[in-house]
Amino acid sequence: MQTQIKLENIDPATCFVKGTHRQTGRTISVSPGATASRNLFYGRIILEAGDAPIAFETAGHETGLVCLNGSGSVTTGGQTFAMNRYDALYVPRDSKIIVESDLAFDLAELSSPVEKQYPLQFIAFNEVRQDPALHFTAGKPPTQRDINVIFGKNIEAGRIMAGVTFSSEGNWTSFPPHEHHNMLEEAYLYIDMPAPQFGIQMVYTNFDEPELVQVVREGDVVLMPKGYHPNVAAPGGQINFLWMMAANREGEDRQFGVVNVQPEFDTGNTGLEASRK
Repeated sequence: MQTQIKLENIDPATCFVKGTHRQTGRTISVSPGATASRNLFYGRIILEAGDAPIAFETAGHETGLVCLNGSGSVTTGGQTFAMNRYDALYVPRDSKIIVESDLAFDLAELSSPVEKQYPLQFIAFNEVRQDPALHFTAGKPPTQRDINVIFGKNIEAGRIMAGVTFSSEGNWTSFPPHEHHNMLEEAYLYIDMPAPQFGIQMVYTNFDEPELVQVVREGDVVLMPKGYHPNVAAPGGQINFLWMMAANREGEDRQFGVVNVQPEFDTGNTGLEASRK
């Protein structure tokens, strides 16, 4: 019998977090209760030159670290990993993590509670870019975007998945509109959008009266506990984001590219087919 998942409402108060990149140190911006997430946690670890290392424990959470800017090292499980832009590290539950750098180092931290302990795994972004099932172009103008799956079928994990998507200038992404709330919740962290670049993010179950239509800029986060979630870049710029997912059921629901397309826009092509190879 399938477990019934309690879905949060789409509400700007719990589905939008502004400017999560503005504070140094380790901060948590998305967590169940405080936001509309069910199993997904998101935070930021930001070191500036001269800052002391940051140490913490994962407890019952599997944890993904993605380098967004700068470079540094992460020590865990008796190993030290050098990380550069968009490199990533999957850290199992019940681990200790030490983050350090002599220069600036900016990491996104996503996590989710799991029962099992999965292996420690490093993901080099240049290897992701060379794998056609992890890096591919979806759609054609005006919906063209560059998709990079960082935590997908390339790693063993219980709930979390993540990647980075870069739109073409002024284009829509996550189009055709799709949803996957029966399997996965999702959040977008907007990155590489220097001012004055901005985009518009929608999240809705009612196409006639969308529940959320939000201007988004660098460092903002939008959660999608349910509903369709297309977005569009303002002319002259891109809408780029780190997408983060947590499966409802550990292991069983952790599947990328399995979506329900909004019927009005369903042409039989989701744009995600390459990921299923």
